[in-house]
Amino acid sequence: MPLDAVLGKQMLQLITSRYDDRHWRKRIEKTLSLPQSGVMDPIQQQIFMYLKHDLKAYKSRRADPDSWIIGGYATKEVINRAKFQPQLVGASIKNEDVAFLGTDPGEDVTEAWWEEMLVQWFDVPEEEKTAEKKKESQDADSDSHSIIQTKA
Repeated sequence: MPLDAVLGKQMLQLITSRYDDRHWRKRIEKTLSLPQSGVMDPIQQQIFMYLKHDLKAYKSRRADPDSWIIGGYATKEVINRAKFQPQLVGASIKNEDVAFLGTDPGEDVTEAWWEEMLVQWFDVPEEEKTAEKKKESQDADSDSHSIIQTKA
């Protein structure tokens, strides 16, 4: 189940406030590598995609893998641009939608919180799992039925 609005906000605050802390850089890079489908709120999803895209840097045009600019002036500039020109994030984004960027999410956001956030990002509710299994079994039944018909 994707992150709800509260967890999404904390995740975005983490990315935009602790980027200069070496302890958090690898976790921020890992978070930026996740798919946007893990964020439920459409506004937060746009902010996440903006950060993911604008913090992207290419080390080399040859074989080096792409990476993110985490820390330093470039990261601060990307965050400030989003805060002061929210239309760059998305046409429907307002100042109050990005006002929380750059503020620390608080003491309760620790390594354990981050691990739980990752679990939540990829967690699929039971209802969806059973629906997917039903569909897969129906697809398999229809495939075997069509094979039998072609042999007859």
